[in-house]
Amino acid sequence: MFFDDVSRIKDIAARCGTSIFVLPDDVDFDLRNAIIIQPEKKSVITIEQIRDLLNRIKVKFSTDQYVIIRPADTLNIEASNALLKTLEEPGDKLHFILVTSQPSMLPSTILSRAALYFLRASVDYNLISSSEKNKDYAKRLIAGNGLDILDVAEAITKKKDGVRALSLEVLTTAIEMSYKSYYLTKKPIFLKKLDKLLLAYDGVSRNGHIKLQIIANLL
Repeated sequence: MFFDDVSRIKDIAARCGTSIFVLPDDVDFDLRNAIIIQPEKKSVITIEQIRDLLNRIKVKFSTDQYVIIRPADTLNIEASNALLKTLEEPGDKLHFILVTSQPSMLPSTILSRAALYFLRASVDYNLISSSEKNKDYAKRLIAGNGLDILDVAEAITKKKDGVRALSLEVLTTAIEMSYKSYYLTKKPIFLKKLDKLLLAYDGVSRNGHIKLQIIANLL
């Protein structure tokens, strides 16, 4: 999903418990009285910071409270795991805003618990962070014909371990590529493909049949 103005982030975030906003690193926004979590040591957000946050939000809020985590991709593994339950069920008045320029760097466990929003702005295509093999899979999902998509779905699901995480990473990379390609070229074909990729991602993240979700949504 897209949004056009960072001033709308608060209104968008108020609709759900956890949201991920894809913003360039140099784009800022102001949200008064929000709790802000950002890297303090070794350029990562630590489990100690998250434990402190969880203690701060134990109270029952009578008005909407917002927690901004930026860059969300700097959460270390322990911090990410400690947040999962709260991100899934934050409560009626608590809203998490995770901000990143590289959503593919977020764990699939976090991506599956949040709505994903892209700012309509041009971002450097080369900033996509994924392996070359996964980038190749992603490109084939975007530009490939039916047989190519079938081959990619087959290749991904042949893996013995971590198939769902791999599928989500490839789909996230393809989403980033489609999003950035559209704003670089203005060709509507990338926007149409993006909608299909988002549907496939949503289906896989909800524990749907991986190969079926990829094929049914992208063919």
